[in-house]
Amino acid sequence: MKGLPAPVDQVKRCGGPTLVALGYTTIPEQPLPPSSSPLAERNSWMKLQSHSPKRLTSATSSLRRFQGHRAHGSLCTEMSRLWGPIVALLLGCWLPSFLCQTTPPAQDGKIKFRLAGYPRKHNEGRVEVLYQGEWGTICDDDFTLANAMVLCRQLGFVSATAWSHSAKYGAGTGKIWLDNVICSGTESSIEKCHSRGWGNSDCTHDEDAGIVCKDERLPGFVDSNIIEMQVDENRLKEVRLRPLSSGAAAKLPINEGVVEVKYKEGWAQICSVGWTVKNSRVVCGMMGFPSEKAGARASHSGSGPYRIHSVSCTGHEVHLSACNMEFVKPNSSYPCAGGGPSVVSCVPGPQFTQSRSQKRKLRLGLLAAKVRLRGGARAGEGRVEVLKGTQWGTVCDDRWNLLSASVVCRELGFGSAKEALTGARMGQGMGPIYMNEVQCSGNERMLWDCPHKTITSEDCNHVEDASVKCNVPYMAFEKTIRLSGGRTRVEGRVEVLAATGNATKAWGLICGDGWTVREAMVVCRQLGLTYASSGLRETWYWDSSNVTEMVLSGVKCTGNEMTLADCRHDRSVSCRRAGAQFSAGVICTDTASDLILNALLVEQSAYIEDRPLHLLYCAAEENCLSKSAARANWPYGHRRLLRFSSQIHNIGRADFRPKLGRHSWVWHECHRHYHSMEVFTNYDLLDLNGTKVADGHKASFCLEDTECQEGVSKRYECANFGEQGITVGCWDVYRHDIDCQWIDITDVKPGNYILQVIINPNFDVAESDFTNNGVRCNCKYDGNRVWLHKCHFGGSFSDEEEKKFEHYPGQHNNQIS
Repeated sequence: MKGLPAPVDQVKRCGGPTLVALGYTTIPEQPLPPSSSPLAERNSWMKLQSHSPKRLTSATSSLRRFQGHRAHGSLCTEMSRLWGPIVALLLGCWLPSFLCQTTPPAQDGKIKFRLAGYPRKHNEGRVEVLYQGEWGTICDDDFTLANAMVLCRQLGFVSATAWSHSAKYGAGTGKIWLDNVICSGTESSIEKCHSRGWGNSDCTHDEDAGIVCKDERLPGFVDSNIIEMQVDENRLKEVRLRPLSSGAAAKLPINEGVVEVKYKEGWAQICSVGWTVKNSRVVCGMMGFPSEKAGARASHSGSGPYRIHSVSCTGHEVHLSACNMEFVKPNSSYPCAGGGPSVVSCVPGPQFTQSRSQKRKLRLGLLAAKVRLRGGARAGEGRVEVLKGTQWGTVCDDRWNLLSASVVCRELGFGSAKEALTGARMGQGMGPIYMNEVQCSGNERMLWDCPHKTITSEDCNHVEDASVKCNVPYMAFEKTIRLSGGRTRVEGRVEVLAATGNATKAWGLICGDGWTVREAMVVCRQLGLTYASSGLRETWYWDSSNVTEMVLSGVKCTGNEMTLADCRHDRSVSCRRAGAQFSAGVICTDTASDLILNALLVEQSAYIEDRPLHLLYCAAEENCLSKSAARANWPYGHRRLLRFSSQIHNIGRADFRPKLGRHSWVWHECHRHYHSMEVFTNYDLLDLNGTKVADGHKASFCLEDTECQEGVSKRYECANFGEQGITVGCWDVYRHDIDCQWIDITDVKPGNYILQVIINPNFDVAESDFTNNGVRCNCKYDGNRVWLHKCHFGGSFSDEEEKKFEHYPGQHNNQIS
């Protein structure tokens, strides 16, 4: 038979087959999708019956006859296979309309998705939907792998590998927005699938659906790979420490006080009965402190109101809302018999302690730490790197979660982790990957103490580098600095609150002389923003403030400071150009590039060439030869050149673009190309005392994507006056055989030296990390040949190993070990 008889009246459309209640017509046979199986069908129906006995219980005995069939997993398509009389008899002559309607689109057009739950990886979790400004979940009734496929694509993954029922990732809160969702798997949005409609559900949160997506991102999808603690705002919207005295309130950070939770328009307290040091540890971690003071548990003074009783934490939670506790009924408050308000006392990390001796002691401890953060915009965030032997490496994000991230944060003197990030969200590292599948319990003092696997080349690559964002204490840094005159809140003229002669403070400007993007990085960080895009020395176009006095000059930062007050500056203001239009300004941005040189290629490609002078006219015109070349007998003779290749990777989160647009590029007639940056790279040869004996430089005559990682498309090409730049995940190669890719060592005597290569040396273009812009190599030159070894980029060695490199005694033979 090609089909089955079916009733013919009151037609309902349900994804293709036609069901009619009276009379008969033919239902076409449906193709069977490959994603389903008899076992999956059986489990789906057994689960449906056990979870929802109120639904379709009279039909399940008939449906069991079809367990051998491969089904869509949806009730609608399964019913299309039943005899018409059976459908009419068991389902009351028609299917409920909720099973066959398309999910109406969000009225405000703003629908978002996220993965939640704990513990989990970044590509799995409970599905949560933002609809009408409120987060909710999806019920697992009729849920299939096809539904998971649609949701994974909306979350930026290429496909789904599995789904889960019965709130595997924990029960959600709030609304259950969707129920009986039925997708074919090809829909562009869950809104295109069939369901009961928004907010129409008879499920509980014990039936929340979860999904597991393939850990591969859709090209161009930039949403974050973040594992975070979704806080139940109905339980604990906000937590704070109220200082025990008014004097303590004036000192920051506040590391001791009464624990209070936000309640309605005010604050409520937690009863101290049963309060433990583990509870204090959780609260301290939330407040940005690595540990709690022993013995500080509770206070027996205070009158409430007490909204929360019997708090019980394990000490590993990253938020108090994850602990067990009892809430009083709304609009009521129970007394705390035998107790009082819960009080905690926390130990601040070295960056935030007020004691100089303690700060010095703790900082020495951090210098010996075997973990660090790189590439983050703010304090307490960045790519996780660990020290093994004498070399730093990264951590793969497989099984990376908040517990492991919190161990890193506390080890570095911060609080617990608020986010565990995967997929190189803080940029890709270079060099070795040391750890994979890290599984901390939360008790460990160091990340190396956690169970983990070692890495093979097949396991991970740097697009999977793990990162963290830690809780840090509130220091009110942003209250002493502001931006004025900008078009948006992330740009403007920098104004600082400075002391005046009459013991008061007033807003003033910063002299723009010598201002660079490194100082701008600190400003953006102090304001609580992210990376710096530009540091401006003139701000005449942002003249909208009545602040005109210069109060700071000569500001010099490394770029890593938390505030401008930590940077060097002149004791008395000295500004070469007077006037507010010459004050410093900044533009902040969400992402930044990060260039790094392939140190191994420099080491492997180095050689010496004696190049005839008649081939060096263009190079001389670009000042790529040493000064003595001007006295040479042109065009006779030659210059001795130390040549090598440069492969420059962009491992950041934004494309590297020249500071100037194409209209400002300089045409060089001799080489017949445009220079987009006057100096892109500096090459120096140093003696063992650090004195420069020879140098060179490279103008960026062609910044382009020579090659890219798999899945990344080239964007920049120099041909035909094209746009210049380096795309994230791509690299630009300056081969050893092109002009100026050398150091002129004609006048250098044989000996032992240090070769130094620095990209973006003048900080003309903003980057997330300037510490890795340089490569240094030990160099031996015997007068005829050259050997490089121990080439490494900045920060790749331990401090001890770097000191040994600095005091390199030189090679006594040509056998480089």
